[in-house]
Amino acid sequence: MSDLYIGLMSGTSLDGIDAGLADFSTGKCKVLGFHYFPFPEQLKQQLSQLNQSDQPVYLHDYGRLDHILGQLFAEASLQLLDKVQIRPEKITAIGSHGLTTHHAPTTEHPFSLQVGDPNVIAEETGITTISDFRRRDMAVGGQGAPLVPAFHHYFFTDHLPACIVNIGGISNISVLKKSGKVIGFDTGPGNTLMDYWINKIKHQPYDKNGTWAASGHVCKALLSQFKEDGYFQLPPAKSTGKEYFSARWLEQNISSFNYLQAEDIQATLCQLTADSISEAIKKYGAECQKIILCGGGSHNYHLKRLLQQNLNHSIETSDAYGIDPDQLEAIAFAWLARQTIQHLPGNLCSATGARKPVILGGTYPGNQ
Repeated sequence: MSDLYIGLMSGTSLDGIDAGLADFSTGKCKVLGFHYFPFPEQLKQQLSQLNQSDQPVYLHDYGRLDHILGQLFAEASLQLLDKVQIRPEKITAIGSHGLTTHHAPTTEHPFSLQVGDPNVIAEETGITTISDFRRRDMAVGGQGAPLVPAFHHYFFTDHLPACIVNIGGISNISVLKKSGKVIGFDTGPGNTLMDYWINKIKHQPYDKNGTWAASGHVCKALLSQFKEDGYFQLPPAKSTGKEYFSARWLEQNISSFNYLQAEDIQATLCQLTADSISEAIKKYGAECQKIILCGGGSHNYHLKRLLQQNLNHSIETSDAYGIDPDQLEAIAFAWLARQTIQHLPGNLCSATGARKPVILGGTYPGNQ
C-alpha cells in the first residue's frame, strides 16, 4: 500500500482551493506536488453570502453549494494528479477540510459547518476521502480548532523550540516547546479584516505586500479600542473565525472614527494583526527564538516588518524548512487524513481544549 495522501484546503479568503500531495513513506513528509484551483467570481459571491453569519441561509442554497464544492474539490484533486503524473489508485486517501461556513465552538450546542460534499469527492476521484475533521474533537469538549498545530509538531519536531505562525483569514500560533509540549490557538484576525476593508474602499481582493497599510498612520485610540475586545483576553484553548471578526465587528468599531483616512484604518488593522500575534507569542512562547511564518499573510512585507519590530526575533517563512508557506495547510490535512486511516488521533488537546485525543473525521470509501 502506498503512503501518498492529498490534502485539500479552502480558507476564509474564499479565493479557491489548495491541493497538496504528500509522501509519508520515509516517516517524514515530502511534498510531491501542489495545485491551486481558483474559484470563479460568481461562486465567490455566492460563498460570501453563505458566509454571512447575520443573514438567513436557504437550505437549497446551502445544499447546492455543498454539492458544487464537492465537485470542485474533486476536480482540483484530479488536476493535481494530472500535473504530477500519478494515477488516482496510487493515492491512499484525500483529506478534505472543506470550506467553513460557520464556526461556533462556544455556544450551548457547539458546532462547525463546512461545505464540500465528501461523497462527491470520493465518487468522482475514486479515492477514499476523509472529511468533517472538526466535529469529533468538539464532541469531546474541544473547539474543533485549530487542528494544524498537531501537524506543526510532527513536521517541525527537529527544530524545537519554535513558534509557527499561520496567517490566513484568521491567525493562529503553535508554540512548540523544547519539552515537547505544544500550545496552539487562534490569536485573532489575520487578513480577513484587511481584505474586507481594501475590497470595500479600493475594490481589490487584498493589500499586496501591505503597501496600502504602510501608506497610512496607525490610530492609537482605534487600536486600543480594537484590543479591548474580550477575545484577546481569553486564555487558550480558543478559536475564532470570520463570523466573529466580521465586517459588522469592524464597522461597529470604526463608527466613531469617521475622521480617519481609509488608509489609516488599514494601517491600524495591520498593526492589530501584528500586535495580537506578537503579544500571544510573548505570553506563551517566550522561550521560542525561531518564528516561522506560513499562510498568505507571510507575503505581506509590511506585516512582517511590524512583527519583526514587535518581537526582535529571527523571522523566517516555512520555505526555509522545506515546505512552501502557501502549501502547509493543505499538506496538514493530508497528514490528518493519514492519521485517520491509521486509526491514530489527529487532535492536540492542548490546542483544542478537548478532554481526550480522538480519531478525527468521517471516512468515505473510494472505488479501489
